[in-house]
Amino acid sequence: MKDLLLITPPFTQLNTPYPATAYIKGFLNTKNISSHQTDLGIEVILALFSGEGLQKVFDRAIDLPNSSENAQRIFTLRNEYIKTIDQVIRFLQGKTPTLARQICSMNFLPEASRFNQLDDMEFAFGNMGLQDKAKHLATLYLEDLSDYIVENIDPDFGFSRYAERLGKSANSFDELYAKIIGDLTFIDHFTLELLQEKLETVQPELVCFSVPFPGNLYAAFRCAQFIKKRYPHIKTAMGGGFPNTELRELKDPRVFDFFDFITLDDGELPLELLCEHILRTGQNQNERPQFKRTFLIEDGAVVYKNDSVRHDYKQADIGTPDYSDLKLDRYISVIEIANPMHSLWSDGRWNKLTMAHGCYWGKCTFCDISLDYIKIYEPISAKILVDRMEELIESTGETGFHFVDEAAPPALMREVALEILRRNLVVTWWTNIRFEKSFTRDLCFLLKLSGCVAVSGGLEVASDRLLKLIDKGISVEQVAKVTRNFTEAGIMIHAYLMYGYPTQTIQETVDSLEMVRQLFEMGILQSAFWHQFAMTAHSPVGLNPEAFGVTPMKQEILFANNDIDFTDRTGIDHGRFSFGLKKSLFNYMHGINFEIPLQEWFDFKIPKTTIHPDYIHDCLLEEEDFKFKGNSKIVFLTQNVIAENRIKTKKKSVYPYTKITAHLKTNIVSIDLEQEQAEWLLDAFKENAIENQKKPTLQQLKENFEQNIEDFELFWFSRPMQQLKENGVILSL
Repeated sequence: MKDLLLITPPFTQLNTPYPATAYIKGFLNTKNISSHQTDLGIEVILALFSGEGLQKVFDRAIDLPNSSENAQRIFTLRNEYIKTIDQVIRFLQGKTPTLARQICSMNFLPEASRFNQLDDMEFAFGNMGLQDKAKHLATLYLEDLSDYIVENIDPDFGFSRYAERLGKSANSFDELYAKIIGDLTFIDHFTLELLQEKLETVQPELVCFSVPFPGNLYAAFRCAQFIKKRYPHIKTAMGGGFPNTELRELKDPRVFDFFDFITLDDGELPLELLCEHILRTGQNQNERPQFKRTFLIEDGAVVYKNDSVRHDYKQADIGTPDYSDLKLDRYISVIEIANPMHSLWSDGRWNKLTMAHGCYWGKCTFCDISLDYIKIYEPISAKILVDRMEELIESTGETGFHFVDEAAPPALMREVALEILRRNLVVTWWTNIRFEKSFTRDLCFLLKLSGCVAVSGGLEVASDRLLKLIDKGISVEQVAKVTRNFTEAGIMIHAYLMYGYPTQTIQETVDSLEMVRQLFEMGILQSAFWHQFAMTAHSPVGLNPEAFGVTPMKQEILFANNDIDFTDRTGIDHGRFSFGLKKSLFNYMHGINFEIPLQEWFDFKIPKTTIHPDYIHDCLLEEEDFKFKGNSKIVFLTQNVIAENRIKTKKKSVYPYTKITAHLKTNIVSIDLEQEQAEWLLDAFKENAIENQKKPTLQQLKENFEQNIEDFELFWFSRPMQQLKENGVILSL
């Protein structure tokens, strides 16, 4: 028996748990409040995609003669699907890697329409390897089954969302309410059976649903309805990304037929106060309950309570995420697109952490910068962060980390990387960034050494005019240089791309595509995704639409309010570009068809690009920077250095010198220096080892050098020293 049951309703990710309940459980541990967490999404997927589950799928009566040819084929091959499904799932869970050879034989899995795209992707499999190829084929196999379910059994099904349309821009609760009080869906039966098992086992007093996305909303309501009918003594609450952004103007009292409480923003303190109220912990029985950012029903009306004077917890005090109870070995890794960077979101299990609460930039005009999850910026110290990494490695056995920041701060990334190296940790990590100039070649190299394998960031509209209007604080040229730095360090890059921003012209859309084409052709971008601009209620555009040339279509808000329909004064139908942008990007991500004219991607006339074909190439032609930056922190990375004093003879003159050899992981770097300079450098290596917390600045090194030797700049920018810096032996940060 536990006090709380924390639930992530279907569906989010297949390969790793959504971290919200793990964060909350970690916090509750610090308050000695007992809890159990479950990801109903992965539980339902595993029940559905099993021999027994598929038998139920194919036992459902369908109108086969009027079904699509694809559905008829899958139904005809149903015994092959039932026969293979359990083994395929075990393979995707990493339990039977030898099955990869059978899957890749192309005579093991039944194939339907999803396999038609194989001809376009075959070239990529050689780069991905046998296991990845098998994962990709198994993913197509699952997607074929998903297509069958959507067509014949439940049109709302999706692997990472369920009935998403009911939660998107739902100003009224009517449609969702009608669905909830209607008949159970095929998927509902799986969900509620699993929920009942959890409720009987855990016997909680409070069930908390974390609802991050619209695609989790319907299932959360359906589960809450089940609890209210079968277990009326149990209280229910909802929090998470969806209510934080969409339910801030909630007025419909019918919502509280299902949920007793809905909390907004950081959930730790609101939930602690609910526990004090419901569990009667830390509170006198007759004391009036206090709430933090909580909706509830009083006298038949929706009220918002925020009467507690207690402050939210600092990020350092909320504890380490706790993944216990979640069946980590049962998540399945899938590869939808044969692209190594793109696969990070769906392949492998990642411990999720956050370097900083909020966004240190906090200016982008399309973003919800008025809300606390963006507005309140609070970084965590590198030491605490790496402490938490070590705790998670110990508790989960996983050394992979995804830092889910809005934009990880470069300075903190540097300190985290140094702390990882100081502790000799072997970890793999990736995160989201802004493409800002702080990401120098040396910083990118340091991040790579600490285990960073990839970053994702918002290029948005690749147009300098629109980037200024967005207040992104970057330029296309700067993005090119930063992506070059990451690529040369061996770190993959994904770019978020946007089209249809207010006042964007057709010419700017075409030119933006050309910029993207060149970035991929230059090999400095590995993955990307286009999405159409959406105006949200809490962004600068949504709060002041007239300033951006758009007119909102306002409606009465009784339930959700986030995405706002609008008209743009340009009158352009940006949706027409969707297919061509995505088709071209699909090709570019696979390294092909850069030579095809942009017009070929569209079935309507577009203008020629105004961007010079070598624009991105020319952005990267800058001369090497030899400026003396006195405040740069200097890191001496390797201690694997051998020094030999030697003598050179030239025209009967004798020149003593020192040969310094640095043994790196993959190569050897040797340089010759005057003996006095070499002695100073070797002392610098010893005194400034990576284990030392304090790093000298370049100015401090100069002052130390010039106590006995002249002209530090001549030494620092000499060819031998450049060799050490180019090979990462010495980094300037």
